[in-house]
Amino acid sequence: MNGSDNVLLDPADAYPEIAAVRARLTAKDWTGVRAVVDNLSPSARTKIVRHGGSADGSEQVLREVLDRDPADGTAAAMLGHCLIDIGWKARSSYGAEHVSRDQFKEFHAWLRQAEAVLIDGAARNPRDPAIWAARLVSARGLELGLAEARRRYDRVKALDPHNLTAQFQMLQQLCPKWGGSWELLHPWARAEMLAAPPGAAQGVLVAEAHIEHWLELPAGTRTAYLNGASVRRELQEAADRSVLHPDFGRDNGWVEATSAFAFVFSLLNDRRSAARLFVLLGELATEYPWQYLGGDTAEQIRNHRRRALAGAAR
Repeated sequence: MNGSDNVLLDPADAYPEIAAVRARLTAKDWTGVRAVVDNLSPSARTKIVRHGGSADGSEQVLREVLDRDPADGTAAAMLGHCLIDIGWKARSSYGAEHVSRDQFKEFHAWLRQAEAVLIDGAARNPRDPAIWAARLVSARGLELGLAEARRRYDRVKALDPHNLTAQFQMLQQLCPKWGGSWELLHPWARAEMLAAPPGAAQGVLVAEAHIEHWLELPAGTRTAYLNGASVRRELQEAADRSVLHPDFGRDNGWVEATSAFAFVFSLLNDRRSAARLFVLLGELATEYPWQYLGGDTAEQIRNHRRRALAGAAR
């Protein structure tokens, strides 16, 4: 069992390619960046592009790369995400009712910059799923609507049917807070899970759909929702098909899936299942969805991990 009290939340701790890309960007070694990402599967590449450009100073380096070679799709996708992330920090992660007019103005300005970069990138590299996945985020932030988001998601899916980074973005778009509905979200999540091979991480889509639903309910009804027979059945099916399946490995998305199910089983007080997942994770975890519990995210994870491991040991 995991004897460490450490909680590692940076995706670079889980995926060494992210750390490698960040280091090479900091060193302005674009050839080194491309050496890391070019041999990855489309889904893994999309993920590394999504998180790799977050090092300080990346924006300027990526702009310089695109100035030299406007057709570099990797640089376009990475710069798009970089600009989106800057805008989202200006907006904050709070609900729209808690975001000021000036924050929205700055947010949309950064996203319009990102959209311009990504539109040009997609025109030059129409078969790059990483660019289309980034365009899902800008579409949501700019509130371009569900039909446009579906169009962009369909472009990713045609290129890479099980692109988990794009699926996470489409999942958010289908939530009511971004113009979707639970009636759209839950069947979509299950269909995407069933379309992926058994043992793939896509079971996490079902878990995250229920986590988002749980979050939107009044506090006094949340436990009852998760403990409802149909919801528990769907969560167990999704776990059995993904994180608890014998073919589940350390592929793209494994930490996100395992962390989300550890969260769900912790809330369900299923300490044995939660403990199994915490052991698999070791010190690794993800901010999402644990930040929904409030307070210090790492401490929340630490506390639930201790409870699960102690409960499973009895």
